[in-house]
Amino acid sequence: MTADSTGGGEARGEGLPAFYALTRGGWRDYVTLLHLPYTLWHLGYVALGAAVSSAFYCDRTLKALAAFALALGVAAHALDEYRGRPLRSAIPDSVLLAMAAVSLTGAAALGIHGALTISPTILPWVAVGVFLVVAYNLELFGGRFHTDAWFALAWGTFPALVGHWANALRLEPAGLAVAAAAYFLSRAQRTLSLRARQLRRQARSVEGTVERHDGTSEPITVEYLRSPVEQALRALSYAVPLLAAGALLALASL
Repeated sequence: MTADSTGGGEARGEGLPAFYALTRGGWRDYVTLLHLPYTLWHLGYVALGAAVSSAFYCDRTLKALAAFALALGVAAHALDEYRGRPLRSAIPDSVLLAMAAVSLTGAAALGIHGALTISPTILPWVAVGVFLVVAYNLELFGGRFHTDAWFALAWGTFPALVGHWANALRLEPAGLAVAAAAYFLSRAQRTLSLRARQLRRQARSVEGTVERHDGTSEPITVEYLRSPVEQALRALSYAVPLLAAGALLALASL
């Protein structure tokens, strides 16, 4: 569907598959595919893990961020769209697979370079990362790795631990604490986003009324239920990257 054929409701955000989705068609499908608010959110975990390390290296952190931008921001989302078309994009399957392959290869190459130039202990993290991208998003092994817990581990805990390890080359208490926080933040994200997606993509109508003690009432609609959930997701997608940026800026001022 091109912009010219899109109805006014979609132009206002109604009928779109996510609160950050652009109207469907052309280059806009590729922008939506990146899930930018969520990608930046999870890149924030990489930066926070690095920021609490006892030894901080800007170049290592930037490479870790680049690797996750490729693996999560592009490859994982391309495979997710390839498997189930949740965004209903017009991107051909062959293009999605090519994007995933090239991006995941690039992310792995960055990790292998780190293993060769920094420490071979980085290599197992690369292997786990590649496995998680493929197993989670293609729902391999009967979807065993496509659960709420694995979402939080793969896209919350894991990025934080990698950002931390890339700098400290060991697991420190501060890094473990950030990784645990990233896990629970990701669980909250998962809970909210599942409800938001259900209301956006599946719900046609809702019936009911809120009756207040003061005698006033308000109809319960899909928008009534969806709006606070998406507002919370939007706020969190701003908060985590800003928190990470603040932590890095604090390091820079030392």
